[in-house]
This record gives sequence, C-alpha cells and structure tokens, in this order.
Amino acid sequence: MIAELGQFALALALAASLALGVLPMLGSAIGGPTGARLMATDRPAALALMTLAILAFLALGTLFVDNDFSVSLVATHSNLDLPLHYRIAATWGSHEGSMLLWVLILSCWTGAVAMFSTSLPTLLRARILSTMGLIAVGFLLFLLFTSNPFERLVPPPPDGRDLNPLLQDAGMVFHPPLLYMRYVGLSVAFAFS
Repeated sequence: MIAELGQFALALALAASLALGVLPMLGSAIGGPTGARLMATDRPAALALMTLAILAFLALGTLFVDNDFSVSLVATHSNLDLPLHYRIAATWGSHEGSMLLWVLILSCWTGAVAMFSTSLPTLLRARILSTMGLIAVGFLLFLLFTSNPFERLVPPPPDGRDLNPLLQDAGMVFHPPLLYMRYVGLSVAFAFS
C-alpha cells in the first residue's frame, strides 16, 4: 500500500507541476483580473508540489526501512542484513532513487522560492515559479514513465540483492543530498534569469 501511495503522490505532483508551469505563465501573458487570478495559483501549486514530493520520497524511504522486497528497487538495492543508515542511503543509491531525490530537492527549492519571495513583483514571481514548475514537469514525466521507483516485483523475493558495496560508505549517507542541493539550486538561478 505504501508503494501505491508513493506512486499516487508522484502522479499528483505531476499534476501540481503542470498547473504551476502553465497557469501562472498564462496569467502573466493574459493580464487583467483573469491573469491575476491565474498568477495567484503559483504559491498554492508550488507548495502542493513540495508536499507531494516529500510524501513520495518518504514513502520510498519507508519501503527501504521496512525491507519491502515486493518493490523492485528495494529488492535490488537492499537486503535484510543492511544496517539502517545504509538502507536509508539506499533510497538514493540507485538511478530511480536519485531521480526522486532530485525531484524532492527541486520541489523544496520551488517551495522555498514560493514562501520567501513576498517582496518580488507578482508578475516576476509567477514567471519564476512557472519556470521551476516546467522543469519539475520534465523530471516527473521521466520518473513516472521511464524510471519508476515504485514498480512492484511479483513474486517478492525473501531477501534483497544488497546495496552496491562501493556505496556502503559513510559519505554516501550525506554526500548525494548535499551535492544535489547545490546542483538543483542552479535551477533557481536559471528561473530568475
């Protein structure tokens, strides 16, 4: 059930990012009262995107912590003997998990811009958040259709294959999230420019 919840959260995040990418940009082009109403959807859509991405990532992390080997990603990147901190790090220790971490950090940056951009003109804020929403659309489409982290494995194996031994290092626990925060943070500069 947790995998389906994560999958549903990703699908809703795609809908929120589409709304964020299209409605404020359309409102900025239309202008007037209708445009103002469309631009006003930027903050709620950005915060919805952030909330749904957090929910999806927590769902994947829970699957790893609980050793749910009915999910293909967990079965191929974890096992019963893996210590807890490596099971948590295994969440982003694969291509699918890394992409979900990327989406999570992108949505958190988008939410941060939405929350802390009160001094910006409405038109500028709408265009910035819309640009960030369109970037999220691309990553979410890729994640949902070609690199799904919640794909089920039937029948589930009794134990997983294990995390790549090269990734079983203390640096793996903190290095990717810190690195991605900086890489994905460049999307904020891109959206502002």
